[in-house]
Amino acid sequence: MSLIDILSRRIAAQGPISVADYMAECLLHPEFGFYTTQPALGAEGAFVTAPEISQMFGELIGLCLAQAWLDQGAPAPFTLAEAGPGRGTLMADALRAARAVPGFLDAARLVLIEASPRMRGLQAQTLAAHDPAWIDGVYALPDAPLFLVANEFFDALPIRQFLRDGALWRERQVGLAEGRLTFGLGPAQPQPALKARLEDTRDGDLVEYCPAAAPILQAVAARIADHGGAALVIDYGDWRSLGDTLQAVAGHARADPLAQPGRADLTAHVDFEALARAAAPCAHTRLTPQGVFLERLGITARARGLARNLAGAALDAHVAAHRRLTHPEEMGTLFKVMGVHPRTAPPPPGLEP
Repeated sequence: MSLIDILSRRIAAQGPISVADYMAECLLHPEFGFYTTQPALGAEGAFVTAPEISQMFGELIGLCLAQAWLDQGAPAPFTLAEAGPGRGTLMADALRAARAVPGFLDAARLVLIEASPRMRGLQAQTLAAHDPAWIDGVYALPDAPLFLVANEFFDALPIRQFLRDGALWRERQVGLAEGRLTFGLGPAQPQPALKARLEDTRDGDLVEYCPAAAPILQAVAARIADHGGAALVIDYGDWRSLGDTLQAVAGHARADPLAQPGRADLTAHVDFEALARAAAPCAHTRLTPQGVFLERLGITARARGLARNLAGAALDAHVAAHRRLTHPEEMGTLFKVMGVHPRTAPPPPGLEP
């Protein structure tokens, strides 16, 4: 038995499923899901995220949140949280850098938003010295000032895809053809959630919608509005989605999303406009390219400082990592950063207007 067998039987018995249902099964199935069975991160995994590329990324995130904490009067205690913490690398680097800020670590209560038991085990090893607590979702966040980072978290949330057909929409679905998984389209129907997209799309345009994204950010923003704090959302995407951005990655290479369910990571570009709307009653910052954000935080100066103690292959790798994080042709432009903060507080550093 495999996940493709399970999905094929389900579709044969009940009919085609949405792209969102397909993604959820591929990523989170308790026995065959990608996050259950695969080494997702690092050289042995499907992909490498920014924190795994260089310690500089997590360090600057830590100092950014620490300065935001100071700008809001250094509340104590407060929740320091990460959504989708991976192996804990980003948070470990952030905490190491934030030691330089008096009182920050003493006041922080570390909370990791992670549903996977396997990933929790890896995080426990990385962050053993910091006594983290785990929760399954943002709705369990404590009622306290909240300083949160979500790096490559929203891109893994299941999406629905719709093709415009006049004033109606046809949902893209996963079905069966000659015994193989294939994409198809459902009947034309109204979609109230996409009413505004009739203004900027044409017949045949494909629009993606992530039902879970807005409620998650609303829960985060509610804590920040009530108690203070800030959130950093870092992901690939743009202000508004248009076109098919669903992609599968396995072994650091693109793959067919339908070829091996559960064996590849599935993601889609983030619609930051939808997240910005969900941030109310908090303020949100302008969408800022990752490279610009990191340069404003001083990544080049940090890179030069680290380079003084490196030579040969280690120095070459360090220079390449700096370029990969910041250069427009690498992650510097594709990845964007948006901050959420109280309307009475300044935006997080690096995200100023």
